[in-house]
Amino acid sequence: MIAAFRKTAETFHADAKMLPQRNFVSPEIFAAEREKIFSRQWVLVGHQSQLAEPGDYFLAEVAGESLIVAKDQRSTIRAFYNVCRHRGARLCEEQNGHTAAIQCSYHAWTYALDGRLIGAPHMDETPGFNKAEYPLKPARLGLWEGFIFVNLADCPIPLEEWFAPLAGKFSRWNLGALRSAKRIEYDVRANWKLMFQNYSECYHCLGVHPELSKISPYDSAENDLTKGPFLGGFMRIASDKSLTLSGNACALPVGDFGDEDFRFVFYYSIFPNMLVSLHPDYVMVHQLEPQSPERTLIFCDWFFNPEAFERSDFDPNDAIEFWDMVNKQDWHVCELSQQGISSRAYEPGPYSARESIPAAWDREYLRHLR
Repeated sequence: MIAAFRKTAETFHADAKMLPQRNFVSPEIFAAEREKIFSRQWVLVGHQSQLAEPGDYFLAEVAGESLIVAKDQRSTIRAFYNVCRHRGARLCEEQNGHTAAIQCSYHAWTYALDGRLIGAPHMDETPGFNKAEYPLKPARLGLWEGFIFVNLADCPIPLEEWFAPLAGKFSRWNLGALRSAKRIEYDVRANWKLMFQNYSECYHCLGVHPELSKISPYDSAENDLTKGPFLGGFMRIASDKSLTLSGNACALPVGDFGDEDFRFVFYYSIFPNMLVSLHPDYVMVHQLEPQSPERTLIFCDWFFNPEAFERSDFDPNDAIEFWDMVNKQDWHVCELSQQGISSRAYEPGPYSARESIPAAWDREYLRHLR
């Protein structure tokens, strides 16, 4: 299988440097990022397993907008702006739940889960009023490998076209069928770009992640996606080990893998807000929600083979606790970076040859920002 992930030639720019200070602290840059990136790109908001039954819904925030993501009675997943068409009140306040319809708590306008206005008390007394003219405002939604993405642009690139370069690449992990065993929310006092840069290199791993480096050698990384919005590659896992506290596999394989595949973990960043880590026995996904130039919410999910949940030897905490430790180590150094970058003494330093992927991510980011 690894042959399908052959390392591609990387072009390291010897003059590549970290981004300027303003890209991490400027409110104007942050506003531009919301408008030019998060309002125009396909943004991860969740996984289809979060909406198991018709009537299930959750709220998502994209570029400062609150969205209702719901499964309607025909099992179609839809997204709507969380705004009543009457006087603009926010409709849903609970982060997730189950409902037969969406009703505004202000004047009781009521909407079906396909967005139709089905109830508007006393509006029949208003001449010319037609409920059909006031459905919920939709946001464009699409599914990729079971993950739910939305796009706020008027005429976005079709989701299938955007993800075409990854067609079939992750099919053996059965991402659409997996179930999350745990979600942890992290509130990190650092700019969202620092998480992408940190995730995209293991130059820091030996010093920051000693536990991880014992199981997966920090210098074993090979990259097969080296430019554009999808970046990353794979690292080796020590023989007969898994990235867990015990070092043992904690669940059934998520796919049909041969023995060789159990010695690799794949790490990819998907622009602009998804980090996906593909292990033999689980898949970990980070979903980023930038809140300000100096604050980012990160939702981390651990996905497993649905059959694993029925087994007595299933121990998801072995993986969850391992990566919760590693995540906190990463967020700490990201916060230290944010603090240092905010200093008047900061000047962009040079990337090393081991940081070619962060440099490539910066180039993609700047391309969209321009």
